[in-house]
Amino acid sequence: MTAERGQRNVLITGGAGFVGSHLTRKLLGEGDRVTVLDNLSTGRATNLVGIDDHPNFDFHLGDVVNYPGFDDLVSNSDLIVHLAAVVGVQLVIEDPLGTLHTNIAGTETVLESAARHGVTLMMASTSEVYGKSATLPFAEDGDIVLGPTSRSRWGYAASKMVDEFLALAYHEQRGVPVVVFRLFNTVGPGQTGRYGMVVPRFVDAALRGDDLVVHDDGGQRRCFMHVADAIDAIDALSRCQAAIGKVFNLGSCESVSILELANMVIDKVSGVDERRSSISFLPYAEVYGPGFEDMRAREPDTTKARAFTGWTATRSLDAILDDVIADKRDALAVS
Repeated sequence: MTAERGQRNVLITGGAGFVGSHLTRKLLGEGDRVTVLDNLSTGRATNLVGIDDHPNFDFHLGDVVNYPGFDDLVSNSDLIVHLAAVVGVQLVIEDPLGTLHTNIAGTETVLESAARHGVTLMMASTSEVYGKSATLPFAEDGDIVLGPTSRSRWGYAASKMVDEFLALAYHEQRGVPVVVFRLFNTVGPGQTGRYGMVVPRFVDAALRGDDLVVHDDGGQRRCFMHVADAIDAIDALSRCQAAIGKVFNLGSCESVSILELANMVIDKVSGVDERRSSISFLPYAEVYGPGFEDMRAREPDTTKARAFTGWTATRSLDAILDDVIADKRDALAVS
């Protein structure tokens, strides 16, 4: 059953990040009161421009692991959306200890406070938890295959798995109303390529007329979901009582290779600017160091989310790229 719409007090950790800022805007538009906690390590204050003086918005600068007033924020909330986490392969490789600490300790802090105050928790996880599984599409109850602990690339996936185990254990043993959602590659306006996100990285390069650098051979396949679809799904799940205690994939089912993606971006940009970037290839070892492993394909089964909420991703990759390119052009015009 889906709850009726009414004003809620929503706390979003990581709310100045890419997904978090879009969700903040959506919930404010629906009449909710939204409090954001973000340490701005990867989130940006500029993501909140235009809503920072909204009467139903409140921002707190701090880290979810040790923010002194966190328990008070939770006690005044009806719903927590826990998005705060280390993001991006590049950052995970550079700071494996910080990744584990932020993801696991942060989630435990949120869960303990939610348990104390009986607050519903929506917890973000990731398609990374499926690791190197070759069984496509990925289903929520499918087996998971990770690489060795000697390769820090898998530390992020393992930390998010621990987060899921913690969330479900708090639900079972402490009665915390928890919903876990696994985001697949989420893209759209406002996303940066700072930590390796491929779509904004390709678009930035194409707009500059630079080479689009494809890692490995470009045969890796991904499904890219528009952030607007993602936040629609998060909102729908947050209002679905039957979703509590369960895990959901959220993603697009339109698969594309990274090489195909690069060519799509070049075609779209050069069609307007009358200039055409080239594609160059770079081995993983030169980007992330020796021994780096990646999953060859990543595709979600979203049957469960559709069955519980009626949600499905509706925006095509073509439309997503149009939105990202338009956003990047606007940013260049202003700068």
